[in-house]
Amino acid sequence: MAHPRTNNLAGDFWGGMAAMLVALPAAIAFGVTIFAALGGSYAAYGALAGILGATALGLVASLLGGTNRLITAPCAPAAAVLSAFAIEQIQRGTPAEAILLLLTVLGLSAGLLQLLFGLVGLGRLIKYMPYPVVSGYLSAVGLIIIGSQLPKLLGTPGGTSLWRSLTTPSLWQWQGIVVGAVTALVMVLAPRVTKLVPAAILALLAGVLTYFGISLVDRDLLILAGNTFVVGSLDGGGGSGHGFVDGFLGRWHGMGLLSMAQLGNMIMPALTLAVLLSIDTLKTCVVLDALTRSRHNSNRELIGQGLGNMASSLIGGLPGAGTMGATLVNMSSGAQTKLSGLIEGILALVAFLVLGSLIAWVPVAALAAILTVIGVRMIDRTCLHFLKSRATVLDFAVIAAVVGVALSFSLIAASATGVGLAILLFIREQIGGSVVRHKSYGNQTFSKCVRVKSEMRVLEQRGDAAVIFELQGSLFFGTTAQLYAALEPELAARTYVILDMRRVQSVDVTATHMLEQVKDMLAEHHGFLIFSRLPSQLPSGQDMQQYFDTVGLAQKQAQVRVFGDLDEALEWVEDRIIAEATIQREAEQPLNLHEIDLFNGRKEETMVALEACMEKRQVKTGERIFTSGDTGDELFLIRLGAVRIMLPLNDRQSIHLSTFGRGNFFGEMAFLDGALRSADAIAHNDVELFVLSRKNFDKLAMEHKMVALKLLEGIASVLSARLRYANAQMRTLET
Repeated sequence: MAHPRTNNLAGDFWGGMAAMLVALPAAIAFGVTIFAALGGSYAAYGALAGILGATALGLVASLLGGTNRLITAPCAPAAAVLSAFAIEQIQRGTPAEAILLLLTVLGLSAGLLQLLFGLVGLGRLIKYMPYPVVSGYLSAVGLIIIGSQLPKLLGTPGGTSLWRSLTTPSLWQWQGIVVGAVTALVMVLAPRVTKLVPAAILALLAGVLTYFGISLVDRDLLILAGNTFVVGSLDGGGGSGHGFVDGFLGRWHGMGLLSMAQLGNMIMPALTLAVLLSIDTLKTCVVLDALTRSRHNSNRELIGQGLGNMASSLIGGLPGAGTMGATLVNMSSGAQTKLSGLIEGILALVAFLVLGSLIAWVPVAALAAILTVIGVRMIDRTCLHFLKSRATVLDFAVIAAVVGVALSFSLIAASATGVGLAILLFIREQIGGSVVRHKSYGNQTFSKCVRVKSEMRVLEQRGDAAVIFELQGSLFFGTTAQLYAALEPELAARTYVILDMRRVQSVDVTATHMLEQVKDMLAEHHGFLIFSRLPSQLPSGQDMQQYFDTVGLAQKQAQVRVFGDLDEALEWVEDRIIAEATIQREAEQPLNLHEIDLFNGRKEETMVALEACMEKRQVKTGERIFTSGDTGDELFLIRLGAVRIMLPLNDRQSIHLSTFGRGNFFGEMAFLDGALRSADAIAHNDVELFVLSRKNFDKLAMEHKMVALKLLEGIASVLSARLRYANAQMRTLET
């Protein structure tokens, strides 16, 4: 089976070539712009620096970064920072030779910082980029590309603004318009005819042929010198290998002229350049992900970009970033892997050394037309649907704001604006949603502890002394007031306030301070603030139990309790409510048979007959009374202690089904049907039991039929009551 890279070698080659045709002229222009500040004699250094940068970045960043289709080359942010730095140094009187070296050190420092960004994981922050920001950024880049290419399509002189180009037809040149129109038409229609050759390559070829066709009418188009319709000669660096050697060695001639003060003044420019290049690269990766439905590794890409910029600076090239225009041309031309970036770097060098004369004849209008079509495709027109619903209007506003700031200021400022607005929308959404998922009272929701009838009557009458709040979402400064408004009406009327925290996603200091105040208000009338199911690991990685301990909220205090499970919290509260009603079980004395509710009102001789059929058994804390899958037909009646019924899921996990306390019975299912035990019964503390086997019961039934019948009726009555309580709790959960 062929390797994927070999399957798409042609697409990667055409993509790399098309990207080189876009990136190389821009790299040369950026270099000339930067070095022009040093004097006209340094223009060749600038052109050479641009080519060296395109070569080194294409090879190193593509190889080590790993993002498929991404093209790294000298870019506008690098040109802006470096040219401003060069101008500032000239104004300070720094010699040109020293500035050359400072520019190299600046590029090296920025690359090193990018490498550190990737190593410490700062690239992960880009994964939190909201969709409206990406959509706005994508649309803004498309509009910027269109705006920057329209003057070239119209053939207006270089440096003419977009508005002047559109409003001054006298500046238009029909030759460029015709070449651009043909190129754009082929770019749009070519995919409908064939997909064997990338549309961008066919469009570029059509543009070149159209240009030379027009030259039959306008012979001036065949003159290269001073011809603004084509890319022009690339021999700024001398066109030979000597230019590379001179460019490399010339950077280090001013080493002895540098001072510590000069190096210190480079810290902020280096940090600024590193941040701008990182943002530019990662935003291009985000756009690429959106277009190709892929996922890049931000940290790895920053490492690759940093090493690429360091390599470029070491050989005298310009630093750069993942560039939007060249990347999109690369993708549109059929590239699928990072091999296209390597090919772009190699071809940049080959084009300068060997094919400079041919590249010189590529029409500027043809390249502009390709980029314009790509720009139109980048605009996210689906975002207009956000205007149809009030729920998404604000998301559209974020997109519009990002586009507006990008067009008015810069893409970097637009990104910051979009992220800021997205954060505000997130806070608004969190505030708008309810942090209280469900609320109930202690006479509506009961623990799994199965109570006798007298205890249940107490809980039904007095259980509303407890209120249970199931919380959800984020407890932070934006939702604190909402939570307090829900709690406040209950603080004076309830003794027990249970907060189930299982669905809480985050909590901050403001929320914990408010809960501290709630605890103090409950303490004033001897109430309790009770937490259950504190998450051990929130999505942020925070341990809520540990966090509450740190701020002093969950430490052992008289009026605060923390339970691992809501059922444990409910059971603790129920025990206290029952105890306050003075009918809590007397733990020091086990029950006699006639004291168990199941046998209330039975005659003494009946009790004697029943007890004669029963075995008395003692079980220590933690011991198993029976295990799921065991055979057995005994009915167990609890004289003292409590028994927990657990349903095993696997060797390590089990579910707590119910707890049976003093005066209750369990094991009735196997007693009635003789089937295997369906759960585990474990002594919660020291337990004393009456045990009635089915064999002894059947023997009793033959001699005392009425006694046996009454016992079965009693069991059925208790089971019916348990089922009713279970139904009531299910209805409560639905509300």
